[in-house]
Amino acid sequence: MNFAYRFPVVRGIQAGREYYIAMVPLKLIPRLFPADDEYVPPEFRAQRKLNESRIPVISKYILNNRENYVFSALAASIDGHFEFIPSEFSDVGILEIAMDAKILINDGQHRKAAILEAINEDETLLNETISIVFFEDQGLARSQQMFTDLNKHAVKTSNSIAELYDSRDMLAVSTRKVISEIDFLNTYTDKEKDNLGKYSSKLFTLNTFYVANKKILSGRTITAETSEFLVNFWQNVTKNIVQWNELQNKEISKVDLRETYIVTQAIVIQAFGRVGNVFLRQPELDMDNVLLGLKKIDWRRNADCWQLRAIRANGRMISGETAVLLTANVIKKELGMQLDSDETLREEKFLRENRLI
Repeated sequence: MNFAYRFPVVRGIQAGREYYIAMVPLKLIPRLFPADDEYVPPEFRAQRKLNESRIPVISKYILNNRENYVFSALAASIDGHFEFIPSEFSDVGILEIAMDAKILINDGQHRKAAILEAINEDETLLNETISIVFFEDQGLARSQQMFTDLNKHAVKTSNSIAELYDSRDMLAVSTRKVISEIDFLNTYTDKEKDNLGKYSSKLFTLNTFYVANKKILSGRTITAETSEFLVNFWQNVTKNIVQWNELQNKEISKVDLRETYIVTQAIVIQAFGRVGNVFLRQPELDMDNVLLGLKKIDWRRNADCWQLRAIRANGRMISGETAVLLTANVIKKELGMQLDSDETLREEKFLRENRLI
């Protein structure tokens, strides 16, 4: 080949077919994968249509984490002439790809597009590299199958485990601190799953507390003080929920707690987030004293105060922000706290719609 790209590669075999792994400088990405804006019907494409809204999100991730961003490999098929030239080690060598060959991305089109956008803003990225797995192109049907195979078995990580591992998200860091410093929450919070089975040994998910803490902070920046506030707030909540303490003291079982009371439900935990936000905004309130009132709240599922707010007529839990707000309204009123204007309007609407006034 007179004109060719030459990449040092490692050769491997999958399903009897050779493939090659190369470390490719980012500056070559636009040459290897030129933009193609022509509309092609989905049945004649080997990829899904590019979702333009994802590109700036991924690009921002690169630019905001220049010292520690990480990307998985792109997968691509070579439609044209190429040759593997082995070195003294049979599976290590040079992959020559003719410059007139077409190279089709099978997996990673959004990463590729985001890299191009990031390079336009920061040229120091040009000499950094990304791994590309090259396959021989075997036609549209094979490329479509490769795309399906590469994506159909991919499993999105749960929010909980993402928040468990994320060290950039300071809210996630603070939420982990809350859970780890409160024994009861640490014992009964699942740090991997977002949904718990009926017979789970856990009562809460890490993501539920993350969402609740987001409501508490309501856009505020995480500082040492706000992080400590979160720990203090949840410590107060934990020690004043009678049923949680009964479980801790083995006076009630997890099954009874789940089936008889609502105080382990996600909407209640998130409702506590709305309550916590009041204390954060109004530090003059005596949080320790006010939260003592949690002991007097009737948390039974069949208590009148939760009907049609947190519990449907058929006995099932209600989800969604309206249910969280209406549940928080009950908690606030029981604690002697004032409702804000939006909460008051929503409360009056709820009462009218259910002919309670």
